[in-house]
Amino acid sequence: MEETGGASAYGASLAGGGFDFYKFIRQPQTIVRLLSWVFALVVFACITTEGYINPIDSAKAKCIFNDNDAACHYAVGIGVIAFLACVGFLVLDVYLPFMSNAQERKYAVIADLGFSGVWTFLWFVCFCLLASQWSQTRDITGVLMDAARATVAFSFFSIATWGILAYFALGRFRRGVNEVAIPTYTEPPPDLHTPYPPTYAPTSYNPTTYTPTTYTAYPSNVPDMHQQPPFTSNLQPQGDTGYMPPSY
Repeated sequence: MEETGGASAYGASLAGGGFDFYKFIRQPQTIVRLLSWVFALVVFACITTEGYINPIDSAKAKCIFNDNDAACHYAVGIGVIAFLACVGFLVLDVYLPFMSNAQERKYAVIADLGFSGVWTFLWFVCFCLLASQWSQTRDITGVLMDAARATVAFSFFSIATWGILAYFALGRFRRGVNEVAIPTYTEPPPDLHTPYPPTYAPTSYNPTTYTPTTYTAYPSNVPDMHQQPPFTSNLQPQGDTGYMPPSY
């Protein structure tokens, strides 16, 4: 599937972007692949349904292309495989945006490129073979001319469509990863030639000697300012000095 904008990898949007069916249908690659599918269907359908006739002098059916059964078998084989391959690559085109691994996308694009290139050549051989055998056909009694001409014509059209598919696949392969810059961490290899850094010895620890504080006794010759005066029992009242306590 071709992407014209935004970050993409091998012609498909990055994983997690979702799938847009209508956008997928409008892609040029999808349209050409559907045409290739239709052309392959027409080729092998025309031969399998109307490509054989029963001559008057023989009970065995003969190929309408100069009675050459190999030509009909070749066209049917190429058409059937191309028909199935178109279905498979359409499914792959749908699944491609969901591939999170760029390496898997690369393999898918290479497979598309290789198959499309090979089938372009095989369709060319098929067209040349059918056109040559049809030009040499002399007895056209009972032959449906339209079926024979359609087979030759759609073989030629298939050369163009599969060639375009190969061109699209080549463009996606060359584009590779487009506008994607995802940093990845790679651990550097160990350097065996660089010496290890010197070992730093810990600084010497000199503990400080703790000297306890010496407290001196409170001097006894200092008068205590807060000491109460001694108790005396012979205090005289300061009022009436002539009062004498009674004696019992």
